[in-house]
Parts: sequence; structure tokens; C-alpha cells
Amino acid sequence: MTDATDGRIKAVVLDWAGTMLDHGSLAPLGVFRRAFARLGVEITEEEARGPMGLPKWNHIQAVGGLPRVAAAWEQVMATPFTDADVDRLHALFLPLTLEAVAERATLIDGALATLADLRRRGLKIGSTTGYDRPTMEALLPLAAAQGYSPDCLVTAGDLPQGRPSPLMMFKCFIDLQIWPAHAVVKVDDTPPGIEEGRAAGTWTVGVSATGNLMGLDATATAALPPEVFAARNAAAAGVLREAGAHYVINSVRDLPPVLDDINRRLAASERP
Repeated sequence: MTDATDGRIKAVVLDWAGTMLDHGSLAPLGVFRRAFARLGVEITEEEARGPMGLPKWNHIQAVGGLPRVAAAWEQVMATPFTDADVDRLHALFLPLTLEAVAERATLIDGALATLADLRRRGLKIGSTTGYDRPTMEALLPLAAAQGYSPDCLVTAGDLPQGRPSPLMMFKCFIDLQIWPAHAVVKVDDTPPGIEEGRAAGTWTVGVSATGNLMGLDATATAALPPEVFAARNAAAAGVLREAGAHYVINSVRDLPPVLDDINRRLAASERP
């Protein structure tokens, strides 16, 4: 059992899409839009991205409940949007997702350097995700081939509730044999992922520039004029701070100095 008394971080729990791989979190975005379109209802990128980070069933339910989407659904289907429709869309989601994650599985620039830093510090590395277990079974070997294999994985379908509840984080604590919660740092690019960490009592670090809220791949991000990048990144950071992030960084490559600061605060008996 890990000693909880020396006032230092013991583990980092990382999100997947938009945080460690899939710059811009584009795989789930495309899947949501294609799934709705297959049933005759077009949704916008903004509508698809809004609930990102939730378990996928809940995400579909949230999108279908948006007033404009609900009205469009009822016009096409001649019936209101129901949980049965969520089930229909969720059934479409898995095969579409398996294809999309394979196309968008590239690790974000700097992720491997940060992983090496975490290992040098002797930290355990956990992960949670809004994807379900079958999707992650396809994604894990693609990440491993690039050098990323976390010490544990908890998916949205593994427990009775996913984000923003703390249950996936609690499962990480058990799997990693890590406690107390303030010795853990949660890193995520979505508000539900930040809320997950806050609910579990951990430090939380939001990722703004590579994630869902920026919503662009690495090439498109690099092509933005500096003032446009700054404005979009500031807006994304603001959303993450509003969700409760203790820190916000552009990319996971910027995590090590944050860990140093958290260790300083822990040594001074500060808690999240």
C-alpha cells in the first residue's frame, strides 16, 4: 500500500481523446454527427461537442434533448426523442467509433515526453474515458504501439455511473492502490472530466489547446493566426476553469511544472 503521509503526488489519471491522443478530439465528434445523420437528423459541431466527456449513452441523450435537435427529430420521425432512440443511436455508435478511433489514434505531440517524466517521478498512471470497453479494446493496442500503456483503465461502461460522478476515479484509486485523493491529479479536456476529478477530491488540470473545446487537429491549430489562437484558447480555458479546474494548460506537454507546483502546495499542507 502506498504511503499517504509524505505530502507528494502519487498518481496522475489521464483522459484519452483530446488529452493524450486525437488532437482536437475529432473521433467522437465525427461519430456523433454521422450516427444522427444516418437516422435523418443533422446536428452541428457545436451541438455534438457540448456534452463531450460524458459516457456516450448520456452524451447522445443530452444532444437529443437539445431543443433544436429535439424539434428536428420530431419533424423527421413524427415522434418525440426518447430513450429508445438513444438506444438506437448508441447501437450505431460502436461500429462507427471503432473506425474513427483507428483514424485518430495518434498521440498528441509531447505526450510521450510527459509520460517519461511521470515515470521518472515514480508516479502511477491511471486513465478514465467516456468511451466504452469495446472501443478501448481497439484503441489500447494502437496507443501501446506508440509507447503509451497506462497502469489502469476505467471506461464509462465499467461502473453504474460515469462522469461527472467520481466512481471511475474511485475505481482508479483501488486499481492503483493509491490514496488519499489529494495525492492524485486528474487531467482532462472536458468539463465533465474536470467535474469527475473535483467530485473525487483530486487536483484537476484542464487541457485547452489540444482538446474538445478548441476542436482542431494539430495542423489546423498551428495554422491559426496568433490572435485567433489566443482568443479561442482563452475561451476554452475559461470553460475549464468554470468547471473547477485548479490549473489549465495548453497541452499535456505542459504538465510537469504543474506537478511541481502541486507538490509545493502539498508540502505546505494545501489541499484541493
